[in-house]
Formats: sequence, structure tokens, C-alpha cells
Amino acid sequence: MDYGVREPARLGQIRLPDGRSLGWAEWGPADGTPVLVCPGAATSRRLGFGGDVVDAAGVRLISVDRPGLGTSDPAPGRTLSGWAADIRHLIHERALRAPSAVGFSQGAPFALALAANGLVDAVAVVSGSDELAHPRFARSLDPQVKNMVDAVAADPGAAEASFAGFGSADTLWDLIVTTSSEPDRTVYTDPAFQRAFRSAMAEAFSQGPSGYARDTVLAMGRWPFDPADIAVPVDLWYGQQDTSPVHSPDRGESLARLIPKATRHLLPAAGGSLLWTHTETVLRTLLAHVR
Repeated sequence: MDYGVREPARLGQIRLPDGRSLGWAEWGPADGTPVLVCPGAATSRRLGFGGDVVDAAGVRLISVDRPGLGTSDPAPGRTLSGWAADIRHLIHERALRAPSAVGFSQGAPFALALAANGLVDAVAVVSGSDELAHPRFARSLDPQVKNMVDAVAADPGAAEASFAGFGSADTLWDLIVTTSSEPDRTVYTDPAFQRAFRSAMAEAFSQGPSGYARDTVLAMGRWPFDPADIAVPVDLWYGQQDTSPVHSPDRGESLARLIPKATRHLLPAAGGSLLWTHTETVLRTLLAHVR
């Protein structure tokens, strides 16, 4: 099956005001409707989606490496607010008029941070990691995930060092494959998809594990914004067959109540890979908010 993974049409970097580089990849027409992509954990800008639909949909898909991953320079101690500042500069430099955003898996809080800072006009959270450190999940987290959340709360620096010691492309690939449901494993182990996924993971870890470790600290900690203050439309997409313990324990139900303009979509037959199995539906819904 064709899951829409393609080599980027364009690759590049911008220089940030503090001298760091921020790497990006693009698919679709250069004059298309801009959609920023916040990739999942430990993957780089190269793992896109919708390569079979973005041209016809008129979508300019822009995936960005977070600091310390892929081709983006590290920014020790970075925050979700700092990420928003980096993307503010990218939007200006790349002339992205009225962009929207997609946050997949661990990329969800990064996409929502853009909305909280007024940088995007709509967001699609797909199989997104929720605010796992929020008290509303105190009794519903997987024990191993709760240990990670507690470690970040107790000593963020020590937790970050621990995540760096664990993190490698091979280790995380094995974890993804062994903990995924059968629908997701079918997608991830498809030869073409696996090749693209593994390549993006290798690029993400090209500078070592510190970028992944910092991302994980930010994902496991409290968010520096209140979801209730997000004023743009947010679609929350979850698959009933998603078995990942680090996404949302209630598949976005409580988050949908917190965000004023949120709509939750729970797809019975889908897994966590729905960004690739339901691409056209996700994009069409997102574009309806901005066109």
C-alpha cells in the first residue's frame, strides 16, 4: 500500500537571530497553503506525509527539525516557548502567510505551543501526546510513563540525562514495533514506509541523543501555556486501535473539553499511524478552517 511517504521536494535551513540553524523540508507547491509539521518523537524533517495528495490539494507542507535533531542546531535548555520563537522567525523568513500546523505524536505540544502563541490559524493534533503531567491523568497513566513524568517533575536535568542514555534510533524503533497494535505494525513495517521512517530516525539522531532527550523532558512536563487560551480551531485525531502509552490516556477527550474550539475525532478502525492512513481526511478538515 502507498502511505504517501515521499522524498522532500525542497530542503533547506534558515539562520535564527542567535546564529543557530533551523532545518526544514517541504512538499507540494511552493505557493500552496502553508501547513507546518511538528514531527513525532525522534524523527526528522524528512518523514513527511501526503506525498500523494499535497499537490492536488494545493498544500505547501513544511516539516521542521526541532533544535538538536537532524539539521537544526542544538539549543540547550530550550522550552516550548523558545520553539514558538524559532518558528515565528521561520514564518517570517519563509513568507508563510496564515499557516496552520499538524502535530503528530510527541509533536503535539509543539504544535499547540504555536497556537498558544498566535502563530497559526488552526491545528490538527494527530495521535498526540497530551499534557501527561497534568493532575487529570494522575491515576490513568501507564506505570512506566508515570515514572518518567515523576522523574521529570522531581529533577528535569537528571531525567534528561537518563533519556539521553536510553535514546538511539535502533532502540526506539524496536520499542515502536513491539508496542504497536497490529494495524500500526502493518504500516510501520511496510518496506517503503519502514525505509523512510528509519532514515528519518537516523537523521534525527545524527547529532546524538540530546535533542530527543530534551524533547522528551518537554513532552513529559507541564506545558507553559493554558490550553483554554488557545483561540483557533483544533482538531484532535485519535485511533481506537492506538496502543501507545505515551499518547493520550483518554484519547483527547479531556483536552477537547479544555480547548474552546476543539473537535475530537475518534476513528474506530484506525491506530496511531492514522496520519498516513487517513491523510486526506486530516488535511481536508484542517484546510476547511483556513480557506
